[in-house]
Amino acid sequence: MIEEKVAILDAGAQYGKVIDRRIRELNVDTDLLPLDTPSEKLRQYKGIVVTGGPQSVYGEGAPPYNSEMFDLGIPVLGLCYGTHLMNFLAGGPVDRKPLRNDGQFEIDVDTSSKLFEGLDRRQTCLFTHGDSFSVGEVAEGYKATAQIDGLVAAIENEEKKVYGVQFHPEVDLTPNGKKMFHNFLYNICGFSGSFTMEDRIEKAIRYIQEKVGDKKALVLVSGGVDSTVCAALLTKALGPDRVYALHVDNGFMRKDESKKVKEALAELDLNLRVVNASEIFYNATTTIREEDGTPLYQTGSLNTVTEPEEKRVVIGDTFMRVAETSLQAWGLDWGDVYLAQGTLRPDLIESASKIASRKAAKIKSHHNDTPLVRYFRELGRIIEPLQDYHKDEVRVLGRQLGLPEDIVERQPFPGPGLAIRTICAEKPHIPRITEFEDTNEMLHHVTHYRDAPARFREEFRGKFMGSGPDAEQRIAELEERLRSIEGISGTLVPIRTVGVQGDDRTHSYLAALSGKKNWNDLFFLARLIPRIGHNINRLAYAYGPEIKCPVTEITKTLLTPDVIAQLQEADDIVNQELARYNLLRRLSQVPVISVPVGFDEPGYRSIAIRTFLTKDFMTGRPAVPGEDMPEEALDAMVSRILAEVPEISRVMFDLTSKPPGTTEWE
Repeated sequence: MIEEKVAILDAGAQYGKVIDRRIRELNVDTDLLPLDTPSEKLRQYKGIVVTGGPQSVYGEGAPPYNSEMFDLGIPVLGLCYGTHLMNFLAGGPVDRKPLRNDGQFEIDVDTSSKLFEGLDRRQTCLFTHGDSFSVGEVAEGYKATAQIDGLVAAIENEEKKVYGVQFHPEVDLTPNGKKMFHNFLYNICGFSGSFTMEDRIEKAIRYIQEKVGDKKALVLVSGGVDSTVCAALLTKALGPDRVYALHVDNGFMRKDESKKVKEALAELDLNLRVVNASEIFYNATTTIREEDGTPLYQTGSLNTVTEPEEKRVVIGDTFMRVAETSLQAWGLDWGDVYLAQGTLRPDLIESASKIASRKAAKIKSHHNDTPLVRYFRELGRIIEPLQDYHKDEVRVLGRQLGLPEDIVERQPFPGPGLAIRTICAEKPHIPRITEFEDTNEMLHHVTHYRDAPARFREEFRGKFMGSGPDAEQRIAELEERLRSIEGISGTLVPIRTVGVQGDDRTHSYLAALSGKKNWNDLFFLARLIPRIGHNINRLAYAYGPEIKCPVTEITKTLLTPDVIAQLQEADDIVNQELARYNLLRRLSQVPVISVPVGFDEPGYRSIAIRTFLTKDFMTGRPAVPGEDMPEEALDAMVSRILAEVPEISRVMFDLTSKPPGTTEWE
């Protein structure tokens, strides 16, 4: 029997559950299945979607697949890796090109294709890959239906009803992606649209009641929307007498944060305990383990750790230990209670949890999905009623539960707090001096293209050349755009930040742009540079004079009270100005980051501000000053931080979309 369902075959996508959500929004049911699902099972479905993934089709770590999936007579839509696999199995090549595509780009589409029916010829789409193939390399039986810089952006075999795109139609950064899915589901697969979502509150309540039975629940509440909605759901499902809420001040909260959280949660009739565990966290250690639980090594104390992954694991494990101590204070033990977490789907995807995807690459370990948390999960002692939700859906759920609007619309703040907004380092990150110098040279030539040597310009043109009748014109337009840029310099900063490129984790350089504050030029360069500088995943504009000398020194920075206090003051200033200009709801999230670089003031640090716009928190873009937010608000933040926070050299404005840069810097 053919079901009114789509099989989503998972190749390790960061956006697997976003695909699932997008299709369900169009009233079509889905099942998320392994890429090697047998043909006899796939024949039960009316359509197939093959996701993206971090691997190359030629790589040793490429996931196993069903080689018949494109020949079953069932309509198939391949996304990124799914398209690579489609072309590869039909005899076409897939290559690593010199040009990366990570971010939003415009493509030309063939509107006669059923997939692009009803759309304009020019479309903005999100790309996240390094592998690709050119128009002349499309496999026999297929044709190219979209192009970007002479490379294929979409292919199809209409006779087989097989379609592939090398971008992500499932995310908001592809504005007409939902229309493309609609075309595939209704015009190609022939779905009726009979699926309707069950009431999600009732489903979540049923899940809680069945899981907890006659026991109790302990929920860790940060004061953010996720944990608060989770606590409200638990209270509705179990009653207030069986729900214990714990707020832990880990020493990395915002200024006066725990006091504000306690006041806000007091109105929700929760059995709330607030614990100050700052000293416990500062001095905490843990054991880093393999995926199978094999111990690798013991970390140092948290106030000596510099690696982002180690910091996150130590913090997550320490939360669990503090929770256990608090249970004992309540006269309970783990046999009496389940631990409830407000874990969302993006948390599990980025942590590479098998709940979300069997093959997804780990971008960062979330504090609610560390190895110790996974151990408790395997024992069946954790409940996560929001694990299929995204942030905007949680907010809708919170309103339905009657939570106050100031809690529902509160900006997200990570559980590890300012610990992961402090870039820790004891020495500059310059592992290979030649690479560092070469990358700095590339930045200089790109930002001063009119003076770049002929050798560099020739190499640059070669990377963008591709193929197609308009290749020369595109290169000429790009060069003309670069020659128009004046008064801006690019400088590599010897630290690393976390990014996501090609569905994989990168831990790469930050590049600072300085000089003339022309936002059009700055954002243009921020999109361009990671495409050719593959070891750069984040760009920021550094306020102040143009930086002309290489930056090779850093300020030793660890998670110590003085460092956190400095960041708290800067963060508090930013949030005061966000409130003054009514931006707390207009901007999705505004991380404020301590950067261990003094630029021209040795021993000082800098502050970075990331004004982020997103709906799904899997992708997003920076707010543009003067368009998405008043520029005077940003100017006020910058001037106040430099005037009021001691030993701050510069303030930087993050120019990076996600991808290639994650929301947080770590």
